[in-house]
Amino acid sequence: MRPRRHRDAHGSASIEAAVGIPAFSLFVGLIIFGGRTATTHEAVQSAAADAARSASIARSVLDARHQAEQAARDSLANQHIDCRSVTVSVDTDAFTAPVGQPASVAVTITCGLDLSDLTVPGVPGTRRIRATMASPLDTWRERA
Repeated sequence: MRPRRHRDAHGSASIEAAVGIPAFSLFVGLIIFGGRTATTHEAVQSAAADAARSASIARSVLDARHQAEQAARDSLANQHIDCRSVTVSVDTDAFTAPVGQPASVAVTITCGLDLSDLTVPGVPGTRRIRATMASPLDTWRERA
């Protein structure tokens, strides 16, 4: 039988902390990244739906673009989404469709989500979140 050696455990807590704290911080940062990205994507989809609906009830192409832009920005602001940049693209080709023919207006919103405050390796400073939604025009409405 061999005598058991008593191992000194002094300093092991420091080593565990040196390895565990950065790993835990990375894990928390990734959770925040995922949550912020998912929340922003949902908000951008909602804003695109609001913008498409606003554009579809407009009477002219110019009105549709203006109302879609305003609705998109208002929706994002109401949801407290702070995009570094917002681009609203309105497809108004449906306004040229003859009365009686089904048509819809599509709106695409691109949000540059600012992630520069997260210090997680591999996470970019900005992530583009994009959503497209469509809303039908009234089939029997006069189009200008």
